[in-house]
Amino acid sequence: MKAGTQKVATLALTLMVSLGQLLAEEQISSNAPAPSPAPSVDQIYHDSEWKTPPSQIDQLVFAELNKHNIVSAQPCNDAVFIRRIYIDITGTMPSGQQVKAFLQDPASDKRARLIDELLDSENFTDYWTLKWCDVLRVKSEFPINLWPKGVQSYQRWIRQQIQNNLRYDEFARALLLANGSNFRQAEVNFYRSGQGHSPADIAEIVALTFMGSRTDRWSEENVNQLASFFSQLKFKQTQEWKEEIVFHQPAPTPQQDYIFPDGSKISLAAGEDPRIAFTNWLVNSDNQWFTQSICNRIWYWLMGQGIIHPADDIHPSNPASNPALLEYLQNQLVNADYDLKALYREILNSRTYQQSSIARTDDAKSTALFAHYALRRLDAEVLIDALNEFGNTVENYWSPIPEPFTFIPKDNRTITLADGSITSQFLDMFGRPSRDTGYLSEREHTPNEFQRLYLLNSQQMHVRVRTSPLIRKLSQRATAKPEQAISELYLNLLARYPSEDEMQIAMAYRAKHLPAKTNNQQRANKNKNQAAAAEKKRQNNRRTAPPANANAIAIQDIAWALINSKEFLYNH
Repeated sequence: MKAGTQKVATLALTLMVSLGQLLAEEQISSNAPAPSPAPSVDQIYHDSEWKTPPSQIDQLVFAELNKHNIVSAQPCNDAVFIRRIYIDITGTMPSGQQVKAFLQDPASDKRARLIDELLDSENFTDYWTLKWCDVLRVKSEFPINLWPKGVQSYQRWIRQQIQNNLRYDEFARALLLANGSNFRQAEVNFYRSGQGHSPADIAEIVALTFMGSRTDRWSEENVNQLASFFSQLKFKQTQEWKEEIVFHQPAPTPQQDYIFPDGSKISLAAGEDPRIAFTNWLVNSDNQWFTQSICNRIWYWLMGQGIIHPADDIHPSNPASNPALLEYLQNQLVNADYDLKALYREILNSRTYQQSSIARTDDAKSTALFAHYALRRLDAEVLIDALNEFGNTVENYWSPIPEPFTFIPKDNRTITLADGSITSQFLDMFGRPSRDTGYLSEREHTPNEFQRLYLLNSQQMHVRVRTSPLIRKLSQRATAKPEQAISELYLNLLARYPSEDEMQIAMAYRAKHLPAKTNNQQRANKNKNQAAAAEKKRQNNRRTAPPANANAIAIQDIAWALINSKEFLYNH
């Protein structure tokens, strides 16, 4: 790229005049006061009034905000909404054509229709399979050691259940009551996905996955009580390499007493599998542990902040910020027969979800009480897929051992990767979880200097910008219709049209970037020798005419600046 790094960095700052409002990301982490949005930002990022009535979710959220005298954010506009909903539901970004079609659609129910469409898409299945594979520790290598064949079996099973929208209580029941080969009965890999196979190790992953609780905060007695339900679970190797059988081996005692986490007791006769009793207790509609955990986790995934936060660290000294809201979501899930898509749909259609990310308060409690949409950097997998789609490039993966590579097509999208052992330089740098514990905090969204240098000045980014089919197309269009080319660039990268100020800045940069043409006729008139003048004219034309790729270089620089903006890197 002819423009130097410093020039592009300056352009990135200049082009993003209105994007300073997205420093609310800094505000969220530091609780610094949010700057007052300029009028141009109002037009770019949010609407002045709501077009839908408040839902029950909204009434509960806004009632809590009123108690604390906190003003909620304005509604996000359609451009912000379409990008946000694509990222949150599918882990992908909308194309420029999809954005234009949505913005031009006058229907009042277009947001609800788009939510339904995306919830039924293959990309939804892929992205939410990724989320659940993080929670369920789907990983071939140390310290989980499911091995490649087990990973493929387990990931396919998880994906199938999400695609079929299996009731969540049945999903939990299938995992907790699984028996058989880890290669042939995929669900048993749940019990193999801990860092150990002891009853206490199993109790730890059960509590984390289905109760949102960490047993290191429990008393030893309570851990042992939960572990006793899994004390008859055994593991046996077979003659097939890495195959393991998970099975129930009844205790020799005629009768045994068990204590559930809520303190209630049960006596089981000899031969009975205590896992059945525990599972029946867990998924009972009156059990707050089960519904509270999944409702809080889903709220966290969609809103960026748990009602109980962290969302997988539920304990008495970590209360809900809005107990009435969490109770309502739990009741809705039970009433919907544990249909998770129904829960997604209700949250996504709410005003609370569709608020702007630009806060209208400097109150430190605004994020925890959902006074605005929480800014967060894109997941590593989502970001690299977007960059590779833009640049028409392919990610280079690696693994500690070569076995997993047998299962990966060369052009595999990163959000469809089954195995947590398979990674890349980019995924490691941008905080992809290791899947060693199943903790939500394994995924890292905090930016650092290595990420900034990669995006601004790496060879990989240079190649993507130079080889992008979108850049090639828009570079040709920029010769005759530069404003249209710049608008298309914004639509494809930021899912919106540029503001007037941004268009002027981009056009000025393009004009400055292109070499100025000299007045050859004036040169000729000053030269008395017509033959010499003609020769000079030809030389001047060759020397000063813009090169064929001058528009491409200008468009590349503008694209690079947009990609390095917080608006591209964050879901807002």
